[in-house]
Amino acid sequence: MKTSEFSFEVLATVGNARTGVITTSRGEIRTPAFMPVGTAGSVKAMYMDQVRELGADIILGNTYHLMLRPGAERVAKLGGLHKFCGWSGPILTDSGGFQVMSLANLRKLTENGVTFQSHIDGTKYEMTPERSIEIQGMLGSDIQMQLDECIALPAKEKEIARAMELSLRWAERCKHAFGDQPEKAMYGIVQGGNNTKLRLQSAEALAAMDLKGYSVGGLAVGEPQHVMLEMLDATCPALPTDKPRYLMGVGTPDDILESVARGIDQFDCVMPTRAGRHGQVFTRFGKINLKNARHAEDPRPLDEQSSCTAACDYSRAYLHHLVKANEPLAGMLLTWNNLWYYQHLMSGVRKAVAAGKYQEFVASTKAGWKKGDLQPA
Repeated sequence: MKTSEFSFEVLATVGNARTGVITTSRGEIRTPAFMPVGTAGSVKAMYMDQVRELGADIILGNTYHLMLRPGAERVAKLGGLHKFCGWSGPILTDSGGFQVMSLANLRKLTENGVTFQSHIDGTKYEMTPERSIEIQGMLGSDIQMQLDECIALPAKEKEIARAMELSLRWAERCKHAFGDQPEKAMYGIVQGGNNTKLRLQSAEALAAMDLKGYSVGGLAVGEPQHVMLEMLDATCPALPTDKPRYLMGVGTPDDILESVARGIDQFDCVMPTRAGRHGQVFTRFGKINLKNARHAEDPRPLDEQSSCTAACDYSRAYLHHLVKANEPLAGMLLTWNNLWYYQHLMSGVRKAVAAGKYQEFVASTKAGWKKGDLQPA
């Protein structure tokens, strides 16, 4: 079987926005790309063939959750995460750093790594940069992330700098542990909180490591959008133009449009699946809350122009009923719609950049959100 080396090609640009393709041994990833989150090997409320049919080229798995249950060694024994979950395309695995750091009192951080207790049963584990890469290797992911320290904001500059510098040292160790794997990639993670000087320092140091890809972490953790965009303005120009850039944990459709304009190529977020399970949908009219009583007798579909069955074949009244009755079908249908919308948005982004009309696309998309769903389409 012939394997393809990991590579990235930019095909077109409009300002800092760009469209391209990441090549992996498991297929191509069209960028900008939204990666549905399959934290524990499952994109919640969806079948894998649905996820693929909606246009996703890649999904995300999480090292922390998979190492706890069912265990990386077990997944490896069963043929790796692709075979285990029934996804044949590329998979990116987060290092687990964000989840470990969020455990607060259940963890102890040292230069070597972090010791923590499982949120499931209290079992103690140690996660080092080397162990994180080892686990991701056992899972068989195509894109692996370095272990980093993601601190909560607000924080003092001295503390942000300490975590950023530790993350850089861990990046070097992860790079060494990852070694030479031509068909796969390891991404470094830019840290630095809400400090532009530290963000630039982190980006420049990671760029000097000549990694295959770079991500921006420690954002989308509650800070205002303008702060996130300021950090991207400081970070992206310092990252290599011939390597993919991934903004971790982002975000809303508006966050995505604004981040693409600053040069981001990859996104992931639980928002479309989580919102779907809580009665909220994303459409060309903006965000709609189906819990609201105004939908109780509305015979209209979510969007009669959508090609998604969930959006065009069911009335808002029925979807409202399912949500209020806590029927599992509600989460399935609304998640289906949301992931369709996100992939539809990304397709529009790629086409607009390729055509040299990204600003026009952003303007028309935002005008549709502002108009809302109360007026005739």
